[in-house]
Amino acid sequence: MSLQSVREFFHSRDIQLPIIETEASTATVALAAEAHGVEPGRIAKTLAFRVAEGRVILLVASGIARVDNKKFKDAFGKGKMLSADEVVELTSHPVGGVCPFGLPQPLPVYLDHSLNNFDEVLPAAGSINSAIRITPAMLASVTEGKWVDVC
Repeated sequence: MSLQSVREFFHSRDIQLPIIETEASTATVALAAEAHGVEPGRIAKTLAFRVAEGRVILLVASGIARVDNKKFKDAFGKGKMLSADEVVELTSHPVGGVCPFGLPQPLPVYLDHSLNNFDEVLPAAGSINSAIRITPAMLASVTEGKWVDVC
């Protein structure tokens, strides 16, 4: 159903981005890069965190970027990654297919500047074998994401 929510999200906004479905799993950065024939840095991973006052945020970053704890704390305060069950409950997407599209409820989306190292990135599309190709600028527009430097 999660892949369907992404399709509906794009359709409702008249976003003409084809969803790429593969036979292979794309549930990790390495698997996604191999399945799509791109370098791992082009995979846009979506991470879910609980931050100050219990707020949940999504952070989208390059597949090779690592969250810098000090930068993260400076931007959001103390944070903790959500468990797999919490991620599914709050996003409707399985871990490995989490993306900032087709969410059952709006969540703040933050985009790490590491994405800007690439002209095109591939975030998941709601399942562990799907993705889209999108420019970082269009990703920011579609998700109403705010740029941060936390990796």
